[in-house]
Amino acid sequence: MEFTKNLARVSALALGIAGVLAYGDVHAAAFQLKENSVKAQGRAMAGAASAKGDASVVVNNPAVMSTFTERTLQADVTAIDLSYTFSGNGTAATGTPFQQPLTGGNGGDAGDVAAVPAASFILPLSGDFEYLTLGAMISAPFGLKTEYDAGWKGRYHALESDVKIIDLTLAASLELSDSFSIGAGLVYEHADVTLSQAVDFGTVICGQNPAACLTPGSPYGPQRNDGLAYVNGTDNGWGWIVGVNWRPSEKWSLGYSHRSEIDHELEGDGDFTVPPAVRTAFDANPLTRPLFLDGGALAKLTTPAVDTFSATYYATDRFTVMAEASRTDWTSLQEIRIEFDNPGQPDSAEEYNWAENWFYSIGGEYKFSDAFTFRAGVARDDSPVSRPYRTPRLPDQDRMWYSLGLTWALSEHFEINASYVKIDIVDTPEVDLTTSTRARLVGEFDGGADLYGVSMQYRF
Repeated sequence: MEFTKNLARVSALALGIAGVLAYGDVHAAAFQLKENSVKAQGRAMAGAASAKGDASVVVNNPAVMSTFTERTLQADVTAIDLSYTFSGNGTAATGTPFQQPLTGGNGGDAGDVAAVPAASFILPLSGDFEYLTLGAMISAPFGLKTEYDAGWKGRYHALESDVKIIDLTLAASLELSDSFSIGAGLVYEHADVTLSQAVDFGTVICGQNPAACLTPGSPYGPQRNDGLAYVNGTDNGWGWIVGVNWRPSEKWSLGYSHRSEIDHELEGDGDFTVPPAVRTAFDANPLTRPLFLDGGALAKLTTPAVDTFSATYYATDRFTVMAEASRTDWTSLQEIRIEFDNPGQPDSAEEYNWAENWFYSIGGEYKFSDAFTFRAGVARDDSPVSRPYRTPRLPDQDRMWYSLGLTWALSEHFEINASYVKIDIVDTPEVDLTTSTRARLVGEFDGGADLYGVSMQYRF
């Protein structure tokens, strides 16, 4: 029975849905993406929920839509150049008589260049509905893309991780007075997850039946019977967003927004590549015969609630200062439980114990002329992940943003925006973790990201 329990734990780990959803790209804490506005990125997202003239307020604070007097179409795209390299070592079959150094390289650069698009439309109404403004936006609030070389030292922890979460937000804003408006929206969210990692079946067999590995000519042994676990799952969920915008004078704009949690039940297929000798050994034992078979799996995930506090101060006709603080409630991710369609394979639960995290930014912009506006900003993005839960999916750590941006207004109705963001990790992310197959990985990561954004806005 203990053999069955241990193998169930191994298969749950190999499936890895929990791991891939718990860690995201380096440019935002955990797996959050903030790249929904190139204009706001140019000032490190400061003022994203209070500044006028940016159609991304549909998702950042729908109440600000009331400040638009023209129909506005906006399209943004950000290229994220993510880099991750590992240096370190480890052991297979750790703490057993079969312990040996992990083989393989350091995994190469796990990052890549990925595009994050966004598109928004704002429609001010007229006549009897002149105080009402409608909006719609497509955005990607969460995501992940990392991939390590096959056969690297940390292959039992992660190989490929690809998470795509896309939102469609429909919102409305109501102007209650010249200085105060409220907004609300409905969020439809689609999640698509693909991941893979290696499984050290040889260590499992040696741990449960040492004689099988000590026999001369035995086909079993640590790192000699690697398999592969691959999974893809999708789900759709619903959430909501509300916001307020207070403009006490012509110089000030203050905003607050709350985005709700969104529940997902990721359903998909798990495919296991098991070496023939290992499959034969499993099939010979009635207790292990049902394990590591291809089939369906389910994992529940709740994306976090986000509260944003924002301020914009129009100091002069040319100079504006912005500040922002947002709280992401990652306490929604305390445990991931994987349920298998295979009745012979027990559920598996893994703890994460994430905390809330805060993002602080300050920025400004200066209008050189009617055609050109320059902006800049800096931000601190704290991580919700403590060291015991840091993995190669993403060795999450606190980071700093340094941003520049530019607007070129080609006409009264059409403008182009560009931004560049440099993201540095504050401290060196260290890992020291051991899988249930006794693969221990010890080392550190060097990483960061460069963000290149471009957008267009047309008012008509």
